[in-house]
Amino acid sequence: MKIVYSRIYAPLRKQVYSSLSELNAAIWIALETHNNQLLRGRNYSRRLQFEEIERSALAPLPVLRYEFKKQLHATVMKNGHVCLSVDKHYRRATPYSVPYRFIGKKIKLLFSNSLVEAYYHYERIALHKRVKSPYNYSTDKEHLASTHRFVTDWTPDRFLEWASSIHEDVRLYIHKILDRKQHPEQAYRSCVGILSFAKKAGEQRLISACQRALSYGIYNYKTIHRAAGRTILEKNMDQYEDSLFADELPMPHHDNIRGEDYYQ
Repeated sequence: MKIVYSRIYAPLRKQVYSSLSELNAAIWIALETHNNQLLRGRNYSRRLQFEEIERSALAPLPVLRYEFKKQLHATVMKNGHVCLSVDKHYRRATPYSVPYRFIGKKIKLLFSNSLVEAYYHYERIALHKRVKSPYNYSTDKEHLASTHRFVTDWTPDRFLEWASSIHEDVRLYIHKILDRKQHPEQAYRSCVGILSFAKKAGEQRLISACQRALSYGIYNYKTIHRAAGRTILEKNMDQYEDSLFADELPMPHHDNIRGEDYYQ
């Protein structure tokens, strides 16, 4: 610090610079002047010593820039994915896939601003780019049970059979959800959430909700549970009669409403 202060700061302190880049350029020139000066009592400079002795001993810089990492522990879900809980404030955390053989295992997640790494017993089992946008999956198809014909407790056939036991329209809605995902595992959580409404709200209300959602042409858990800030079941929208929406209500009288006669 003493050398930097006397050789760089002191010569520049009285100068006026109009930008940070201009100041940095002046600092670089002063630093090069200092490094090229002969050392006291020697016939070589710091620059010459570096080029002849030190440069060849240096290792190459890392390919990736260093990033500060944090860690947490999580249990792999039955769909072969794990969520980064710190991203829950992004409405819904992105699930990241791990190899199917780790389903139900507790693993460690190391994450930086750009990467998410999954470890089991000090072995890295998965690496993903960190995704903060909501309602997405980060999935490596080689991780999935369906890719390897591995049978787990959660399969598309099980969800379709479960839905069929309730009603054919519920089965159709579950089929649409499974069909719209690139990998079936990505739809399992939505299937569980929707079908669980049979106990929470009753089978008939779930049937009505699925029938109404089918008419919307939008197939996901959010359509049943949350649509534009409302829920079909919580707002009793499943119990509305279609005729209530078919007939137009008459326009109420008000002094500020001009009406069609105004434009004649």
